[in-house]
Amino acid sequence: MALHWKSLMRFRSSTRPLIIFAFCLTVIHSLGSDVDNCDKLHLGQYLCKEPKIDDATQEPENCKDRLAWVECLPAPNISCRLSNGTQFKFSGEEVGFNKSVPCRNVSGYSYKVAVALSLFLGWIGADRFYLGYPALGLLKFCTVGFCGIGSLVDFMLISMQIVGPSDGSDYIVDYYGARLTRLSITNETYRRTQLSP
Repeated sequence: MALHWKSLMRFRSSTRPLIIFAFCLTVIHSLGSDVDNCDKLHLGQYLCKEPKIDDATQEPENCKDRLAWVECLPAPNISCRLSNGTQFKFSGEEVGFNKSVPCRNVSGYSYKVAVALSLFLGWIGADRFYLGYPALGLLKFCTVGFCGIGSLVDFMLISMQIVGPSDGSDYIVDYYGARLTRLSITNETYRRTQLSP
């Protein structure tokens, strides 16, 4: 029993400096990492500038791959770590990071024009010709808008933005105007609910 006690004490005395060193290293690391990266700031700790909107497309000027970047300014007296690793205290005037905002792929088809053509000239297929569907436009022209029923259905589909341009692009809609976002359930958005026993 005494031999077991001596070996336990020897183990304790040899690991004590290692435990103290690990504790000091943890304290030093926690003191140095109390500042987060600038792009991880909470809402209210920064203000992002509005994107510059192109008049022709009504989308941000730097839109690529359905994303545009805007400059964000941390609030005064906020300290955060820049992307290069340096810590910086902001006065509210400096750009701290860039944030992505979604944008749409547009190619020149106006939503207002498509709805107006569908409402007033849909019975002769002008809306489908405008959106790049010449076969359906000709069929609507020859059947007088499928006797009016096709014109009504097309007006509803175009006004709800279900039918869009044939090239797969989005309509040009005012940037701060009424835009529709289609909601869908996919494997990424579906959440399985657990049944309680």
